[in-house]
Amino acid sequence: MNGKKALVLFSGGQDSTTCLAWALERFTRVETVGFDYGQRHRVELACRQVLRERIKTQFPAWSDRLGDDHLLNLDVLATISDTALTSDAEIAFQEDGLPNTFVPGRNLLFFTLSAALAYRRSIDVIVGGMCETDYSGYPDCRDNTIKATQVALSLGIDRRLVIETPLMWLDKAATWDLAYQLGGAHLIDLIRSETHTCYLGERGVFHAWGYGCAACPACDLRARGYETWRQGPLGQISLP
Repeated sequence: MNGKKALVLFSGGQDSTTCLAWALERFTRVETVGFDYGQRHRVELACRQVLRERIKTQFPAWSDRLGDDHLLNLDVLATISDTALTSDAEIAFQEDGLPNTFVPGRNLLFFTLSAALAYRRSIDVIVGGMCETDYSGYPDCRDNTIKATQVALSLGIDRRLVIETPLMWLDKAATWDLAYQLGGAHLIDLIRSETHTCYLGERGVFHAWGYGCAACPACDLRARGYETWRQGPLGQISLP
């Protein structure tokens, strides 16, 4: 157990929920921060409080460590960007090779505001679910971007700030596996039933891996990862 406090970038999705569990296992106090940036799948914001309450009631060892939640309004991102995550545009690849679900500057802004919040709350560890193994090509999810951001923010606030990315080198199957190692079948069931990942905001159909359209890139990654994990030795479990 690390005596430090941590701030988790918590969207209400699979990855950030796994990161929250990871942080609750390691830090004596963990706060969460979410961002409303006019995202198309803003239903994820409604999942956040449900997840926090379920974690408190279902995981007593983590309950006392889970601290305050913060929700920041960043609708300026939707105003200045033209992406498939902030509009009804069809998901596709752009001329530069990046998917049009990439919101330029999003993670950089998330970390900058999180650092300001962490400074005020006397927190020196920020945890994010960025991943370079199974990702959609977003340049602000790369390990080098995160390391450079950590250096810049530490210099900018004149305080050593650590950015932890526990999923950076894990594929989605390994992310499911990590969740199971952290919280067993109950955490897997919570992630399946209450988190949201689908880019289109679809929560009408429940699949084995959770709610979603089963067609967008986020659903595809989540579904394939879940199927691969279930075929492994730790995936052969009975869910609640």
